[in-house]
Amino acid sequence: MKIALSVKMTLFLVFCLVCVTGAFGQASAYMGSTYVAPTHPMHAAPEPMGQVQSLFTGGGVTMAQGELPLWEVVPEKKEVPLGDTARQEKKEHATVKKARVVWEN
Repeated sequence: MKIALSVKMTLFLVFCLVCVTGAFGQASAYMGSTYVAPTHPMHAAPEPMGQVQSLFTGGGVTMAQGELPLWEVVPEKKEVPLGDTARQEKKEHATVKKARVVWEN
């Protein structure tokens, strides 16, 4: 009984020591770095408009005529109905080689 009590007390003290060490580590890290908010002495003021800049690269000639509808560009997607897929899987399952031994517990 005495041994079990001393082991519990030792483990409790080790746990407390670990927690105290972590607390001191957090406190020292926080004290070392203080946040200083930046000052902004300038405020918004009216300014003249900037110079115009062209967004065109200026190189090459691009020509196009009209627009194509989406149905002419994208091929139609062939989707198989879910029922057909299930029937096909059922047929394949029926033709697959079965196990020779069936284990039942």
